[in-house]
Amino acid sequence: MSNDLPNIADVLLPVLARVAEPDRPLLGAIAERMAAERYRGWAADPACVADAPALRACAAREEEIASRIETLYSDADARKRALLAAHPDLPGITRALFSGRPLVQQLAIQAAGERFGAASWRTLAATETDAHRRDVLAFCALLGEASAEVLEGILGRP
Repeated sequence: MSNDLPNIADVLLPVLARVAEPDRPLLGAIAERMAAERYRGWAADPACVADAPALRACAAREEEIASRIETLYSDADARKRALLAAHPDLPGITRALFSGRPLVQQLAIQAAGERFGAASWRTLAATETDAHRRDVLAFCALLGEASAEVLEGILGRP
């Protein structure tokens, strides 16, 4: 199955490169909110009834990540709107990763995305000079990893 899946880094790194460095965390916050929507959709899917509580918890973590990142910017909403206006293809790029794929592949893609996101938050934290911002970014990495572990657990079941 993994050979059929897109490489998340190959898809997302060029998108990140188009965004000014100071706005990259906000791009991440946008992506986290889109991921929360996917988690809520999976949780509502009858095929996921047994995993619905865990998937809703993942959605809550995604929202928490986005909220924590947004608190780092006094003008987060305006900057996010500007990012989406300047890069209107961003939501479509994410949707295309999942569209038309079976549920198990969608979950595997999301798990890889969570790992990529956690690594990205850690990379940003490593270069951050402000201690509060560094702590927020590092904590966001932990939240992303927690969701990756949930998905990997679901995928690892027979």
